[in-house]
Formats: sequence, C-alpha cells, structure tokens
Amino acid sequence: MKLKLAIGAMVAIPVALLAQEPQKSLSSTLDVYAFPADGQDASQQSKDEAECYKWAVDNAGVDPFDLAKKEEADEAQSEAAMAQAQQAGKGAGARGAVGGAAVGALVGEIASDDASEGAAWGAAAGLIHSRRSARRASHEAQQEVASQAASNAEATAEKMGNFKKAFSACLEAKDYLVKY
Repeated sequence: MKLKLAIGAMVAIPVALLAQEPQKSLSSTLDVYAFPADGQDASQQSKDEAECYKWAVDNAGVDPFDLAKKEEADEAQSEAAMAQAQQAGKGAGARGAVGGAAVGALVGEIASDDASEGAAWGAAAGLIHSRRSARRASHEAQQEVASQAASNAEATAEKMGNFKKAFSACLEAKDYLVKY
C-alpha cells in the first residue's frame, strides 16, 4: 500500500505494519484507563502499571486473570448443570404410568374384578402425576442453577471491582488520571 504525502511523494508502507494493532497496556487490558498526568513515557507507564498490578493483587487478594479463568469454569459448570436439570424429568411419565397401572390393576381387581380397567385408569393417573412432578422438579432445579450462577457472577464482579479500585488508587498515587 502507498500513501501520498502532502508534498506529492509516494511512500510504500508494508501491509504487515498496517495490520498490526498497537499493543494494549496492562491497564487497558483490565478495562482501566490511565493517562500519564506528569508526562510519564510509555516505558515508565508500563513499569508503574506492573508495580500497581502486583500491589493490587496483594491488597485486593485476587488476580484478575485467575478470576477470569474461574469465571469461565463457573459458566461451563452452570451450563452443564442446567442441561442436567432439563434432562432430570425425562422418562418420568413412563415410569409413573407403569407404577400407576400396577396400583390400578390391584385396585381394579379388588373393587370390581376388572384389573384391566383399573390398570388403564391407574396408568393415566400415574402418567399425569409423574409428568407434573417431574416438570416441577426440573423447573426448581433450573431455578437453583440460575440462582447459583447469578450469585457466582455477582461475587466475581465484586472481586474485580475491588481489584480495579486498588489498581486505580496505586496509579493515581503515581500521578496518573484513572477511569474504569
């Protein structure tokens, strides 16, 4: 690619340089934006950010990169638990129908000497009851999984917020304007 300079000359710029993104600083990787208020150069800012990162980890008690890994693991675990909760009631209707048919056959035989009619009524009742119970249990399990996932996310966000406060306080002490 070539760019035309103001005086009319053409300059060739390697495409690889155009495709490269500038390297993100540690603070911007953490979604904390630091402006050097005292004219610190990029090298000094990088050194200050590394020192403040270590200080914040020590004082907040959490490393944000470890926290991100834990958050991913928590999300995967929640997804697996949700899938398991959704599958919990599968087959309950058939099991209920079999159990209901057995009870119905016994009652039908005793009550009217017709086990087949009692079995049919028992199977229908068992099917309905089992499906309702399974749906209710599945729904409750899904709500529990969602509640636990929300609780984990809230705790993670609080820990990250505490880290960012500590990191920002350190950078501000080193004459940076900080926003997150």
